[in-house]
Amino acid sequence: MPNLHDFEVKTIDGKTKSLRDYAGQTVLVVNVASRCGLTPQYTALEALYQRFKTRNFAVLGFPCNDFGAQEPGTESQIKTFCETNFDVTFPLFTKIHVKGPNQAPLYNYLTHENTSPDGAGDIAWNFAKFVIGPTGQVVARFPPKTAPDDPKLVSTIEQSLA
Repeated sequence: MPNLHDFEVKTIDGKTKSLRDYAGQTVLVVNVASRCGLTPQYTALEALYQRFKTRNFAVLGFPCNDFGAQEPGTESQIKTFCETNFDVTFPLFTKIHVKGPNQAPLYNYLTHENTSPDGAGDIAWNFAKFVIGPTGQVVARFPPKTAPDDPKLVSTIEQSLA
């Protein structure tokens, strides 16, 4: 059965990164965008990363332009935007498709997992959140409007870290 650790992706700087590097960690995978009404979630995502990173936790941001063309920039522009406006230090990756015929293999895997509270199926919008446990399996999926500091999301992360 596949899991997060089976995938390779490109960092925002264009380097190949094996997600196996996150084995043993709890990971929050989020499709992000710079011109979305939910873009301010970057602040809470960074706060979550800072709060738990010393406990083997990472936030992985995957820029995506699939919804309302809300991530039109280049990787360099996205990186600068995130660092300048939201002090983002968590890992960002190259822009990908999270739905449709060009869907990235990682998101094909994530969206086919039957999870709660937001079950399997297409990503609805920017900032969908997947909690991945230390073994690389999807633990939970939260809809885009779920804030990164939502008690249910934080509790799910804490349980995975325990």
